[in-house]
Amino acid sequence: MIALGYPRWLDYYLSGKLKMRCALLPPLTYPRCLAVAVTLCFTGLTTAVADVSPGTAFSTPQPFEAHYRLKVDGWPSASITHHLSQEESHWRSDMRFSIAVVSGEERSRFSVADDATRALLYNSRYSLFGIGNDYQLKEEQLTTLDRQTALFDLSRRAGKENCSETAPCDLRFLDHEGEEEHYQYYMESQAPINVPAGEFDALNVIMLNAEKDDRELHLSFHPDWPGLLLSAEYFKDGERETQIALTDFNPSGGDTP
Repeated sequence: MIALGYPRWLDYYLSGKLKMRCALLPPLTYPRCLAVAVTLCFTGLTTAVADVSPGTAFSTPQPFEAHYRLKVDGWPSASITHHLSQEESHWRSDMRFSIAVVSGEERSRFSVADDATRALLYNSRYSLFGIGNDYQLKEEQLTTLDRQTALFDLSRRAGKENCSETAPCDLRFLDHEGEEEHYQYYMESQAPINVPAGEFDALNVIMLNAEKDDRELHLSFHPDWPGLLLSAEYFKDGERETQIALTDFNPSGGDTP
């Protein structure tokens, strides 16, 4: 979900039409979530020392290519392309989107060891009418996970930590400029959902803005494919404003979920 930040210089142009708020994914804040998700979207996050259930095994990363449909009120539908690939000893997550005159991409490199995920490099670019800015966070600047790496990390942790609606886990992330934001999350359920790509078993997660209690991000991940976002919905004042849904999934190795 290009889970979740966008350059402030676009705010003036887009604030009247795209009022998305998200973390993550990511990319869903202004067109931040176009890049999450939720990006989301897609949606960079990091869990703050949440307790993992004893004996819990984290899913092994697998390469894939996924396509999502993005719906924003007042705008035509857009497509998001998401690649997760392995490069020697590290992994790379790449998300790209385009909607009307706005486009963007985010790339992150990270390493995985058992239940630990370590961010190594983050790059992003956003443009309006072909004019844009580039952002980069190097390893020494990544004091917590960037949002692309965190989208992957959250999908592995969902349902394996002692998080609940009454006692949600803390979630902190760095946006594209390296500024930390604070959210909370819990897994609402593990149940199948239907998206344009088909029916999938899903880990359904609720993300809450720690400072704005009228905003929620609902994320659904596949339990066996870390980083694979099935669905993302952004709600403000109880109304859904933005939706991302999986339209096509192409595994590169492994079995189709």
